[in-house]
Amino acid sequence: MNRLILLIALLLPITLKAQKKTVTLEDLNKSHTFNAKSVSGLKSMNDGIHYTTLENEARQIVKYAYATGKKTAVIMDLEKIEDCPIQHIQGYELNNDESKILVYINRKSIYRHSFKADYYVYDIKRKEIKALSENGNEQVATFSPNGEMVAYVKDNNIFINKLKFGTTAQITEDGAFNKVINGIPDWVYEEEFAYNKAMEWSPNSMELAYVHFDESKVREYTFPLYKGSHPTHQANALYPGEYKFKYPKAGETNSEVSVHVFHLKNRTTKTMKIDDSEEYYIPRIRWTHEDGRLAILKMNRLQNQFDLLIANTASTLTKNIFTHRSKYYIAEDVLDNLTFLNDGKHFIYVGEMDGYNHIYLYTMAGMKVRQLTKGAWDVMEYYGYDAKKKMIYYKAAEKSPTQREVYAVSLDGKKKYKLSQKEGTNAAVFSSNFKYFINYYSNTTTPKVVTLHDQNGKLIRTLEDNKALETKVKDYKISPKEFFSFTTSEGVELHGWMVKPIHFDAHKKYPVLMTQYSGPNSQQVLDKWNIGWEQYLAAEGYLVACVDPRGTGARGEEFRKCTYMKLGKLESDDQIEAAQYLGSLPYCDAERIAIWGWSYGGFMSASCLSKGNGVFKVGIAVAPVTNWRYYDSVYTERYMRRPQENAKGYDDNSPINMAENLTGRLFLIHGTADDNVHFQNTLEYVEQLVQTGKQFDMFVYPNRNHSIFGGNTRMHLYTMMSEYLKKNL
Repeated sequence: MNRLILLIALLLPITLKAQKKTVTLEDLNKSHTFNAKSVSGLKSMNDGIHYTTLENEARQIVKYAYATGKKTAVIMDLEKIEDCPIQHIQGYELNNDESKILVYINRKSIYRHSFKADYYVYDIKRKEIKALSENGNEQVATFSPNGEMVAYVKDNNIFINKLKFGTTAQITEDGAFNKVINGIPDWVYEEEFAYNKAMEWSPNSMELAYVHFDESKVREYTFPLYKGSHPTHQANALYPGEYKFKYPKAGETNSEVSVHVFHLKNRTTKTMKIDDSEEYYIPRIRWTHEDGRLAILKMNRLQNQFDLLIANTASTLTKNIFTHRSKYYIAEDVLDNLTFLNDGKHFIYVGEMDGYNHIYLYTMAGMKVRQLTKGAWDVMEYYGYDAKKKMIYYKAAEKSPTQREVYAVSLDGKKKYKLSQKEGTNAAVFSSNFKYFINYYSNTTTPKVVTLHDQNGKLIRTLEDNKALETKVKDYKISPKEFFSFTTSEGVELHGWMVKPIHFDAHKKYPVLMTQYSGPNSQQVLDKWNIGWEQYLAAEGYLVACVDPRGTGARGEEFRKCTYMKLGKLESDDQIEAAQYLGSLPYCDAERIAIWGWSYGGFMSASCLSKGNGVFKVGIAVAPVTNWRYYDSVYTERYMRRPQENAKGYDDNSPINMAENLTGRLFLIHGTADDNVHFQNTLEYVEQLVQTGKQFDMFVYPNRNHSIFGGNTRMHLYTMMSEYLKKNL
């Protein structure tokens, strides 16, 4: 009997080990087994020591204390509002004195950031709720600083609702679909400058500044809409419909933009005078702390010059107080990395003036006072300025390009603190007065840990540790992510990671799938939590690797911008050398290497199969750019200039012009309703492949946009790609 018990005890660990599960496509695309919980939806209140959240099935807005996490009040409860016209809340915003709340329902997405919704205003003291306008369907509704008015856009025109009197004034009259837009950006501004609101209240609530977009001369792009499902377009059940929108392609006509200021008391609208001797963008407007002084952030069309203009809204005259030029281009993130100090004499700017992205202090005359951060590393995100403590908060890749830390530096540059404590990837969200911050941390083996800290970095409490996920992961066979570096034939060190097959045997040779994105300033080689398709493939016997090529982020301006004027050339060269490096490893089968990617990554996959001279046996390109002439003006010209100036850069590095050199098996996948990378890219590429006699495979998703999702779509996509690899690799 004792021998039997001993035998069972010895065999039990083996039995348990054998029972470990492998990652399935259902885990990744249906049950989302490995998605880490997070803490989101917290809105800091003005005092910086309280926050609000949506609770009780989005029927309550509840107030909490940062320090204790205890509930202190319920500031809105739909069940206690008499004759409440709404059943739930999708989003909300408090006014400055926190006496009113702007809530919305029936959100309908338009593009990446924009949406329409039905807005309501709730008076906290009176417990009264009223619709913002008749029939709803508003955009970017925004309280005035004094909380007495709400500006919003409807049908491309701007309206102001004076809450106290219950009256609404229409500020613009010329708004029209696909012609004129007021107060919200056009498609290309929204997509490439990453915002959805182009109007701002003055600090004294007396003026409303807005950008006017005349897109009447911009050419339209049209794609068909079928009935489909998830969602279903019933109107197109028998005859397909179509969607038309203004999309300026590289080198084509952009919207004409102008900046206007409406004065509420005088009921006058004035146009600010901006030098229009060359084409320009106005991607942001922002009020200074001085009434009647509006900052206009301007870029030339080539985006290699940034000008900070200050407009006198009474005289309409503008003065250029600061210019930043680059021999390459100015990164778009400078637009949100600007703070005017309360003293009215200085501003903070983040830029690459010394070859790395750093924080600077300037006078309002544009004179540099001092550089606040310095070193051979990049500031990755600017969080803001604490005027009381005179401290600036930011995220940087100081320790390594593959990691992120949170820091604080004093305005005089003499003090610097590291606020995050753990090595890996950290990010922070600060309360309104920077008294507290929530830190989001993970590494390759640790799911997201969300913690609350004071402004000195001291841990107050853990909000989410994802221990349940950590325990769940132990039931699975997970292949660890291993980081590596290698040096190319051009002497460039590249960073990568690999996930080896489960039950890896160094004496065997395995098929390799390279995953990548490779786009400008992107990064996929990061020390952060992610269990994705690579773990399913590892269970199926593949080695999966990822390499960040030249042009990617966190390694300084020269590394990031060396791809200027020739997008795709150096990146594909590096991916090909990465494949050759992997093929030289004793456990990788150099005859069975595949590459795949989405969007820019799809562009890379197609390029590599034409340039790789047989290095790749298989390539999968999802929603790929195949000719930069087909892509939008803002993004493409930022990195390539206009095709009229750089035809060789465009043509030499587009897969559509390399079709005759294609080797290996190529699988093209695209959605027909992709408003971003148009289906045109794939269809025109297909024609070139056909005419050069190249065989390939292709799959099309009806009505799917650039993200290709909805219903069972993602499950279908990854099942199909997995089966394709098994068949061809």
